[in-house]
Amino acid sequence: MGSVMRCTDWRWFASHRFRHSGLAGILLSASLLSGCSKPAQPVTITFFDSDARGVPGDHRMIPDAYLQEFTRETGIRVNDLPTPEDTSSKLDLAMNLLRSRAPSPDLYGVDTIWTGTMGEYLIDLQPYFASEIASEDPKLVEIYRIQGKVVAMPRQPLGMQVLIYRTDLLAKYGYKTPPRTWDELEKMAARIQAGERTEGKKDFWGFVWAGAIATDSEQLTMEGLEWQAAEGGGHIIESDGKISVNNANVIRAWERAAHWVGWISPPSVVSYTATDAENKFWVSGEAAFLLSHAIVYEVFAEDKPFRDLAGVTSVPAGTSARVATIGGYALGISRFSPHPAEAVKFIQFLLRKQAEFRATYPQKRERKVEYFEVPPLMKEIYPWWYKPGDSGGSEIVSRPSAVAGSNYEAVSKAYTHALHSVLTRESTAPAAAAALENELVGIMANDRAQPGTDSH
Repeated sequence: MGSVMRCTDWRWFASHRFRHSGLAGILLSASLLSGCSKPAQPVTITFFDSDARGVPGDHRMIPDAYLQEFTRETGIRVNDLPTPEDTSSKLDLAMNLLRSRAPSPDLYGVDTIWTGTMGEYLIDLQPYFASEIASEDPKLVEIYRIQGKVVAMPRQPLGMQVLIYRTDLLAKYGYKTPPRTWDELEKMAARIQAGERTEGKKDFWGFVWAGAIATDSEQLTMEGLEWQAAEGGGHIIESDGKISVNNANVIRAWERAAHWVGWISPPSVVSYTATDAENKFWVSGEAAFLLSHAIVYEVFAEDKPFRDLAGVTSVPAGTSARVATIGGYALGISRFSPHPAEAVKFIQFLLRKQAEFRATYPQKRERKVEYFEVPPLMKEIYPWWYKPGDSGGSEIVSRPSAVAGSNYEAVSKAYTHALHSVLTRESTAPAAAAALENELVGIMANDRAQPGTDSH
């Protein structure tokens, strides 16, 4: 490809973007093509970096090496726009730019929970990535579908929740498989914890997870949703707008998690961030089970002391289902971008690099691995996780960001504060669930669901 934007680029974009847009589209595409006789200038597109951990060693969504390679191949330059550190400030900045119809940035990193808020300002990518969308897991694509439009293309690896476990300790205590249910996890964690403490490891705990209210993290919301959905308690806000938090199944799930605190989980787990929990498991080796993300196991634990003594399985099941939340970032193109054709090329390039990474990464690592009943989606993202005869595994449960739209941040904060009050025993589960229901009704200006609502 050349170093300038060519007439064929405009013709290609116009043929896709405006073929159903009527007279206005014809006039605009004609005006674009009229300039094809003039030499075009080198194009620079701007990317709103969501600051995700893209590859090992680089804590941005897209590393410099990729940007430079793309420019060498196409001549199109990419300006990686610095963004604030915390998630809320990132979204605020992105929305200020989009609402002002700013021509830059051209591309945005779109968090899975931003789709409902950002969707109306992003173009529909279906005409340009039909085959890629068709090959993706439909449940993953639906996360980025708003009013019939697919507004962002997923960037992998993704942060699907998984249970990570110590393979050596399971073998030591006679367990052939990791737990499939929360009941099984409790029994295993309590027994292993007691056994390790009799050997002098007084700070050893059976199960660690992130129980803190963190302004830059959705971890507690994700965990709480998994716990209640696994019990049949619904999805906080259902697709029809009904609120499902004040029912017996949610209360039971919250009470079980509160019971873990000080029993199989440290009393301080209510102040643990995801990093704190990971360090307790991966660095000090003082935990048997860790609730974390697939990407942490597969990529970011490579240099940790206990990496060769860890296996991964799906989040345990409750009485109703075996589910896991998913996080991560996708790539969307602003409706106001003056360079949509170049932006599409950049996404195509990144999808190709993503496929190359998935194909070559297993050969580059040097570690022992164990996979057992992993989430089906992870078998597609990390094909080497598949084992013949493997069955089970958790399915995706999505946070209610699409239905909540711009209210989602308030919904999530209310939910985490209610759940946290139960974990810290500042409130009982029935009282917290009832208060949360009323608060969400106010946030969403919606009719409440009846207590006991079951969305399944």
